[in-house]
Amino acid sequence: MWYHIWYMVKTTVYLDPDVALAFRRMSEAEGRSQAELIRDALKTYAKRAKRPLPSGLGKYDSGETDVSERAKEILAAAAKRGRWR
Repeated sequence: MWYHIWYMVKTTVYLDPDVALAFRRMSEAEGRSQAELIRDALKTYAKRAKRPLPSGLGKYDSGETDVSERAKEILAAAAKRGRWR
């Protein structure tokens, strides 16, 4: 897989010597760069990690129990009233 560096953000990561050695060995064995292996590992981790909830989510109580089922209806009504775009 080829990466175009103009699509990336450069960062520095400090690794434990054992981890650095493991990446060096994997790189040689797989014929891939260490940077590519690290990017793939971080991408896999990021996909599995829980995303933080948006601030304010769950802080308010509308008193209604069926909002999630009626979300489209509620948003459509708000749009008709000009209160949501």
